[in-house]
Amino acid sequence: MIGLISATSAGQRGCEHLAAAWPDEVRVYDRPVREAVGRAFAECEQLVCFLATGAVVRMVAPLLRGKDTDPGIVTVDETHQHAIALLGGHRGGANELAQRVADVLGCRPVVSTATDAAGVPGLDMLGWPVEGAVAAVSRAILDGDPVRLDTPHGVHPLPALPPNVTATTDSDVSLIVTDRVTSADVAAATVLLRPPSLVVGVGGSRGVPVDEVLTLIGEALADAALSPRSVAALATVDAKADEVGIVEAAERLGVPLLTFGADRLAGIDVPNPSDAPLAAVGTPSVAEAAALAAAPGGELLVPKRKSAPARGAAMATAAVARRRPRGRLAVVGLGPGARDLLTPRAREELRRASVIVGLDQYVDQIRDLLRPGTRILESGLGAEEERARTAVEQARAGHAVALIGSGDAGVYAMASPALAEAADDIDVVGVPGVTAALAAAAILGAPLGHDHVSISLSDLHTPWDVIERRVRAAAESDLIVTFYNPRSRGRDWQLPKALSLLAEHREPGTPVGVVHAASRPDERSEVTTIAALDVTTVDMVTVVTVGNTATRNVAGRMVTPRGYRWQA
Repeated sequence: MIGLISATSAGQRGCEHLAAAWPDEVRVYDRPVREAVGRAFAECEQLVCFLATGAVVRMVAPLLRGKDTDPGIVTVDETHQHAIALLGGHRGGANELAQRVADVLGCRPVVSTATDAAGVPGLDMLGWPVEGAVAAVSRAILDGDPVRLDTPHGVHPLPALPPNVTATTDSDVSLIVTDRVTSADVAAATVLLRPPSLVVGVGGSRGVPVDEVLTLIGEALADAALSPRSVAALATVDAKADEVGIVEAAERLGVPLLTFGADRLAGIDVPNPSDAPLAAVGTPSVAEAAALAAAPGGELLVPKRKSAPARGAAMATAAVARRRPRGRLAVVGLGPGARDLLTPRAREELRRASVIVGLDQYVDQIRDLLRPGTRILESGLGAEEERARTAVEQARAGHAVALIGSGDAGVYAMASPALAEAADDIDVVGVPGVTAALAAAAILGAPLGHDHVSISLSDLHTPWDVIERRVRAAAESDLIVTFYNPRSRGRDWQLPKALSLLAEHREPGTPVGVVHAASRPDERSEVTTIAALDVTTVDMVTVVTVGNTATRNVAGRMVTPRGYRWQA
């Protein structure tokens, strides 16, 4: 919950704006202000105070307990010019909240956290538990001093790190990504990031208590020098999905409980099969087999061990496996070119990536959005399949990869060749973008108001006879048609041919929209007709949209009605 507090009429208006924007997230506190701040501090995860920063500092100072528990606080000045992240920038989410407030009020976010100000990812904001000398290592990163990156169990898909943090650096300052508890934990200049790499397989007789399960898990991890903060999930057989002690153990650990069918577990080779679980639930192994099932391609670190309950009490079993690091491939559509048509989700994925793969001219569009240290693998026109293979290879190596393309990456772009290469050994996410057809349509008016189709006129990947057959089908079915790749220096006859096929079924006065470089600085557009279109004005960064028999030119705009018959 976000607490909203104000002292003046201007502040009250700000509270009302935020309450309208986030109706399910906020609570507005009544005056007097000091009491309101105290109540909100105790009751809310975050506060937005429409008060002077100094006043808020004096009021919250006696309430502060520590960065792990204090709420994030943002202050907004009287004229709503600045949203200042005052307290809890990372842990409390104040930096992100300041940006959200600024988006609603139209003011400027002010973030003073050193890593954010320098464009460096904070070690406590990478999404994993962090231990050790966070301040000392963060200072070294900010100062540009060499920091050694150690990933003894394989590369994990971390966000981009600054260029002074590398595996080849020789330095006493270290960033170690490990699920092991080692002597380095107490080093003066070492930070340990705990990846979600461990799965604990659990079993138990009916009625096994939660404390029995948790004690066994803790002992298994401790004896193997494994960090409980790297436990990503518990796993068991379907028959134990409702076993209260196991379910509650997962809840207390804050991890999901994964369950598998007995048939699947029975097919997994384990070192310690047993007749008892085979008779009880239909598989000779629960703990070991479930751990391995939840960590495909991984290794069993702790074989099955049993608890030692009092005589006659229920017993638990546990085993621990390490997941093989899984890389992540985000296929990101950048939109038609304008920065304000790049989606927030695309921005997030670009910032998250440690490796960017893309066409050189597309990389130039978003280079300023990347985190320091992001590795860029760019290439020129005609290397689409090579880029797709490179992106998948980088993800398979354990990196967080963003493969970028213009428009929507799934429309005549990089998603198809990349997903054709990708197997189930990496995580894949698609990020939609504004397509050229949609960007052009918005400029032209409303040409896509009824059924429509997009057809590429490039015969580099598709034989012309196939393209022609599709154009004929669109013409006969009276579909609105958007032509991609309509004309180049070496392909100057395809567009006139396609238009002639459409003209067999449409009047010469049928509206045609032509948009060059939609949303870019050299954008130009016109609404003309099939008969009047000058094809020499069309090139490869132009989109041509041909209306259907109901499309009309209304005040210079191309409009197709939603109903098939035109209604006056």
